[in-house]
Amino acid sequence: MRFTSHMDRALSEARAAAERGEVPVGAVLVSPEGKVVAADGNRTREMSDPSAHAEMLVIRAACAALGSERLPGYALYVTLEPCAMCAAAIAAARIARLYYGASDPKSGGVAQGARVFSHPQAHHVPDIYDGIGAAEAEALLRAFFAARRG
Repeated sequence: MRFTSHMDRALSEARAAAERGEVPVGAVLVSPEGKVVAADGNRTREMSDPSAHAEMLVIRAACAALGSERLPGYALYVTLEPCAMCAAAIAAARIARLYYGASDPKSGGVAQGARVFSHPQAHHVPDIYDGIGAAEAEALLRAFFAARRG
């Protein structure tokens, strides 16, 4: 099977999140067969839910659709390094591969901060690929926060 990146779709979800006034982060969850099973962007403000990060939304949607709390063999594409909460959910869901764009020195939980997957308590460690679409993801975030600051 040939590798196909789904980061463009994740970036599209991030742009849609920004248009809704949400921090522009998008995520796409892909089945082992390469089919997109869920895609969304942040909705924390819209849902009044601090856990409504893009990653959490697509994991919840896929698990509900499959009737399972685990997603072995699945790949997650996200525009920003997942926070510790999302990284823990990725481990709990047993997602096989994580592809992310921009690093998050402030709130990241993969290569920064908590480094969730490096702890012995991590139930599962996905294969991690960073920097995919990073320039565009970073530009979206910079523009969003610059506009917020006035």
